[in-house]
Amino acid sequence: MTSAPVDPSAPQSAPVPLIQVRDLHKIYQVGSEEVRALDGVDLDVEHGEYVAIMGASGSGKSTLMNLLGCLDTPTSGSYSLGGVAVQELDDDELATIRNEQIGFVFQTFNLLARTTALDNVELPLVYSGLSRGERRELAARALERVGLADRRSHRSNELSGGQRQRVAIARALVNQPSILLADEPTGNLDSATSAEIMELFDELNRAGNTVVLVTHEDDIAEHARRVVTMRDGRIQSDERTR
Repeated sequence: MTSAPVDPSAPQSAPVPLIQVRDLHKIYQVGSEEVRALDGVDLDVEHGEYVAIMGASGSGKSTLMNLLGCLDTPTSGSYSLGGVAVQELDDDELATIRNEQIGFVFQTFNLLARTTALDNVELPLVYSGLSRGERRELAARALERVGLADRRSHRSNELSGGQRQRVAIARALVNQPSILLADEPTGNLDSATSAEIMELFDELNRAGNTVVLVTHEDDIAEHARRVVTMRDGRIQSDERTR
């Protein structure tokens, strides 16, 4: 029995965005006052996009990043990651999403100081069910990808700031996550080292990685292909730059 031919003129369903946020609110109670950190945010991010989220202190950009990274939960609204309704997940399911689907890069690196680069990168794989040999092989590949194959046995306190951030990026990539979230990734680096790290993010995006970064610096945001500017918990503008 043959299947019916596909009608090329029939409407095709649109691909589901990697990130889909609708009417997202986050309200904090400070004493008797309510602080609206997010006030009705709508945002889509497609697979392979490179997005910078900008805004002054208190604009809501870090709150939005925390919600996208499943580090916090919204007061109301919906967030779908890869078609999964994140707001409906329990704590264990959120932990799995954070470990398997999201790679985090922070301003402060968050490395174990007296542990080797290889061991730091291997950490997200500890509960993966892989053997130690398999984990170390994946960690070594991730370090090679960020140009630190020759530093795998160095402790993080023996590395420069730029090298430590590269280790942090390798750790974020080791699980092959759906999205790479970077919060002020060059905030602790000098200008020359910042340029090197941003070139690495550019390379990762060209290789197909979805990158969303929070920054308040225009020259950092210029690397992205799309800039979302926030103010008072809302998206003020959303512009494609190239």
